[in-house]
Amino acid sequence: MTDSNIHTESQRTLIVSEFLTLDGVMEAPEEWSFQFFSEEQQEYKHAELFDAGALLLGRTTYESFADAWPDREDETGFADWMNSLPKYVVSTSLEEAEWNNSTIIDGDVAEEVAALKRKDGQDILVNGSGELVDTLVEHDLVDEYRLMVHPVVQGSGKRLFEGASEPTTMNLVDTKAFSSGVVVLTYEPATEEEV
Repeated sequence: MTDSNIHTESQRTLIVSEFLTLDGVMEAPEEWSFQFFSEEQQEYKHAELFDAGALLLGRTTYESFADAWPDREDETGFADWMNSLPKYVVSTSLEEAEWNNSTIIDGDVAEEVAALKRKDGQDILVNGSGELVDTLVEHDLVDEYRLMVHPVVQGSGKRLFEGASEPTTMNLVDTKAFSSGVVVLTYEPATEEEV
């Protein structure tokens, strides 16, 4: 099976949702994003999570989330939904995934994610997970990018699309601007006919 037809029968939308700086850094958002936090952003992230039917994460992001979320509580049910969602962690080194409802993907990532997309259900949401995102981009498995761009320049750190090997054209499908100065840019990869 070639990369070009791995995902042709997909039923679920795979969404990469990232916090970014103006210079494209995605690494360690806890160090630069909190100063721009707003109620509008919270509402946006709540709606995004509640539309999701599964989380797909790389090992580092998974371990960070698994350390933070199981003991959290809130009045909106965000933590409960985060903890109850099916979670798929891509890792060749993780031997056990203890966070509730977690499955380890340690084989052919492209094949297993493509199979996951073909299953019925709500959106598959990817947060953080830079190396995983590079793999998903390489195999043309991402249906939508939601880039929450923060008005700060970090200067260094892991950047989104660092692993891109060739130019890729995107279609801007939505924009949202928050009073904090944060802007969400939503893109879909252009089809071959559009390029």
